[in-house]
Amino acid sequence: MTQLSVNINKIATLRNSRGGNVPDLLKVAADLQSYGAQGITIHPRPDQRHIRYDDALALPAVLTTEFNIEGNPIPKFIDLVLQIQPDQVTLVPDSDDAITSNAGWDTVKNKDFLAEVISEFQSHGIRTSIFVDPIEKMVEGAKNTGTNRIELYTEAYAQNFKKNPKKAIAPYAQAAMLANDLGVGINAGHDLNLENTAFFAQNILNLLEVSIGHALVSESLYLGFENVIPMYLQRLN
Repeated sequence: MTQLSVNINKIATLRNSRGGNVPDLLKVAADLQSYGAQGITIHPRPDQRHIRYDDALALPAVLTTEFNIEGNPIPKFIDLVLQIQPDQVTLVPDSDDAITSNAGWDTVKNKDFLAEVISEFQSHGIRTSIFVDPIEKMVEGAKNTGTNRIELYTEAYAQNFKKNPKKAIAPYAQAAMLANDLGVGINAGHDLNLENTAFFAQNILNLLEVSIGHALVSESLYLGFENVIPMYLQRLN
C-alpha cells in the first residue's frame, strides 16, 4: 500500500500571512494524522517564508507517523536534520529564491556531494531520498550515491495527464521499473491531486509513498466550504 505523507507548508504560509498562530501548525499536523495521513512532510527554506526552523523542531512532539523533511542540503539544513533525526530526509536541489521545487538532481554530476551527505544522514539512522526527474540515467546515478529511495518529480506528469495519461505516465513507469531492478525505493510528489493520483499509483510498481501538499490543501478548502458556510448561517440565525 502506498503511504500518504501530507506536506503542510501551505498551512504555514497561511499562518505567516496574518501573523500569530492561526492556523495552529502543530494542531493541523496532529489532526491530519488522526484523519488518516500516514506521514507529515515539511520543506523549510533558508528564508523561512513558510515552515520555520522552530516549526521543524517542535513538530516531533505531535507526530506519531513518519516525519519527512525536504530541502537543499546546505549546512544549516544538514544541522537541522541531524538535530531532529526524522524518519526520512528528501534532498531537493532548489535554489534559495525558488517559489517551489522545479527540477530533480543531476545525480551524475553531483554524485560525490550527494553520497557524502547521504552517508552522514544514514549514519544517524535517517532514511534518505533524492528528488529526481524520470530519467533512467538519473535513477542509475541515484543508486550510485547510496540513497535508500528516490522521489520522482511529478510536475511533468501532472501537466500532461489530461491530454494523454498513458504518454504522461510512460517515462515514470520506465524509471520506476529501473529503480525496482536496482533495489531503490520509490516515492513521488509535486502537483499530484485527486484527479491524477490514482492513475499514477496504479501504474508505478512498488510506489512506497507520495507527498502531497498544495493540491490537498486547496482541494480541502473547496470540499470544506460546503460544510462551513451553513455552520456560520446557523450561528447568525
